[in-house]
Amino acid sequence: MLKSIFLLVTIAMSASSAVKVEKTAYRGWPNCYRISNGTVELIVTGDVGPRIIRYGFAGGQNLFKEFDEQMGKTGEADWQARGGHRLWISPEDKVKTYAPDNRPVRIKVLADGVEATEPVEPLTGLEKTITIHLAATGSAVEVVHQIRNAGHSPYELAPWALTMFAQGGTGVHGFPPRGKHPVDLDATNPLVMWVYTNLADKRWGLLNKYLVLHQDPHNPVGQKLGSYNKDTWGAYLLNGDLFVKHAAATAPVSAYPDFGCSFETFTNNDFLELETLGPFGKVLPNQAITHTERWTLHRNVHVAAWTDAEIDRAILPLVTAK
Repeated sequence: MLKSIFLLVTIAMSASSAVKVEKTAYRGWPNCYRISNGTVELIVTGDVGPRIIRYGFAGGQNLFKEFDEQMGKTGEADWQARGGHRLWISPEDKVKTYAPDNRPVRIKVLADGVEATEPVEPLTGLEKTITIHLAATGSAVEVVHQIRNAGHSPYELAPWALTMFAQGGTGVHGFPPRGKHPVDLDATNPLVMWVYTNLADKRWGLLNKYLVLHQDPHNPVGQKLGSYNKDTWGAYLLNGDLFVKHAAATAPVSAYPDFGCSFETFTNNDFLELETLGPFGKVLPNQAITHTERWTLHRNVHVAAWTDAEIDRAILPLVTAK
């Protein structure tokens, strides 16, 4: 009976929005939620999270990484990578950033998606929420990240949205608009290294307009770079499907963590991440900070060579499409 009522509610909501939200089992978790408009689909976990574990064309490949041995499990004492898309706090702290998200989340079904809220983290006193809104047609998704301070003292942090992609693809990040010397003399953006960054690693492609990073399942060495762009975007191409994410940098570069990064990308042999960050904020008790990404997905994208000209031809029009 309850299942029938739920389905009736879902159908009623979908009639006006063309977006269907249904509770479903997924990879061993009984309480997941599938959001679909017939073109693309997302799976949000209810047994752990908040986390989006799948985004892809309906019936197609999942562009997100899934750690098979961690699927369907809950209640672990330590943080689990799992895969998919998650919300963290920056700067990266070995303890607080890695607060476990292994407990059931509170799900609120919306007309065009869901809102997933974790229990307050005992370790940090923070409460994280990811809200997903799917467009009625096409592939556009708005992902709103919120971190609420449920503690008793102010907390300074930057929201950090990380998407882990399946093996074998290539990530791309666009630099701010280029210019020419000696006409354009001002610095435009940082290019930030970590202690383990190796620019001689063949997975990197440092171009004039773009930063390229190839995922290699056979290379376990971690690589990471960060940058800043007012119109922050990253893309990932896997088997002809192209994922694009945007996040507007709403503050000057000096307000961002990691020497001014609004974007970071990381890879090892298991996955590649595209990460966007919001500016630092002092979050008072019972107040929240938010950070929004916008996603799209595109079929039949092919790049003949990882050059500025080819990226301009094959990827840039999809990044800039309105």
